[in-house]
Amino acid sequence: MDTNKIKKGLGRGLSSLIGETKVEININKVSISDLVSNKFQPRKTFDEESLQNLTNSIKERGIIQPIIVRKSSDDSSKYEIIAGERRWMSAQKAGLHEVPVVITDVDDLKSLEFAIVENVQRNDLNAIEEARGYQRLIEEFSYDQEKVAQFIGKSRSHIANFLRLLMLPDSVLKLIETKKITPGHAKILVGLDNAEFVANKIIAKNLSVRQAENFVKIFKIKKQSLKAPRDINLKSLENSIREKIGLNVLIKNKKNNTGSLVLEYKDLDQLNKIIEIIKSNY
Repeated sequence: MDTNKIKKGLGRGLSSLIGETKVEININKVSISDLVSNKFQPRKTFDEESLQNLTNSIKERGIIQPIIVRKSSDDSSKYEIIAGERRWMSAQKAGLHEVPVVITDVDDLKSLEFAIVENVQRNDLNAIEEARGYQRLIEEFSYDQEKVAQFIGKSRSHIANFLRLLMLPDSVLKLIETKKITPGHAKILVGLDNAEFVANKIIAKNLSVRQAENFVKIFKIKKQSLKAPRDINLKSLENSIREKIGLNVLIKNKKNNTGSLVLEYKDLDQLNKIIEIIKSNY
C-alpha cells in the first residue's frame, strides 16, 4: 500500500503528524473488539444523526479511510484509537467484525495531538469542543495562534474568535455546546456582563444574529448613558425635592438649559399627591 495515498486522505494536520511517526507500510485488518477508545479523546458528544449517516455509508462502501491506532499501554493485546473513533463506532453499528487500521508508534503527548487535530478538522465539532482543542494545542504543546492556524488549515482570526468564546460563563458555554445558540450569536456575547441574560433572550425570542446585535446595542447605549457623569448641582436639587415630597425625582437638563423634571410614582395615591402639590402651589 502506498503510504503517500494514506497520508493524502488524512488531512493536512494528520498527514504532517503521520510523517513524523513510524507507520507500518501495510494497512492491517484487526478485529473491532481489539480496539479501545482514545483516553485523550477531546470530543465529548457524538451526533447520533451524523453517526447513523456514517453507518449507512460504511454498510454500502465499507471503511475507505483506515483508523489510526497504536498499541495500548494498558493491554498489549489491544490497540488504542488515535484518529477515527467515529468510524469505529459506526463500524460496530454496521455489524462489521474487522476494520482497516494504520499502526503508529507514538507517545501519549503525540497521541493527544493526533486526537485534537483529527477532531478540530471535522466540520461537525461543536464550537466549544473546537475552541478547547485549540486551547490544548496552545497550552500543552506551546503552539501560538499562528501555528495553530497553519497546522489546522484555518485563518488566525477563526482561531482567535473561537478561543474568545471560552471567556463566556459556563452556563452560556453549555448553550453553545447543545447548539441552542450559534457561534455567531456567541461572539456577540463575549465581554458582556449580562451574557447569560442576553443568551436566554436570543433563545426565547428566536433572534437572528443581526437581531441579537441590535438587541445588544440597546444595552450598550443604556450602559453608556448610565455612566455619563451628572451635574452635582442637579443631584443636590433632586435630593432636596425628594426629601420634601417623598418621591423619586429626575432632572434632565440640556446644554441650552432646556429639559424635563420627572416625578416617579408607584400608585394612584402617589400620583394624587403630586397633583395636589402642583394645584396647591399654582
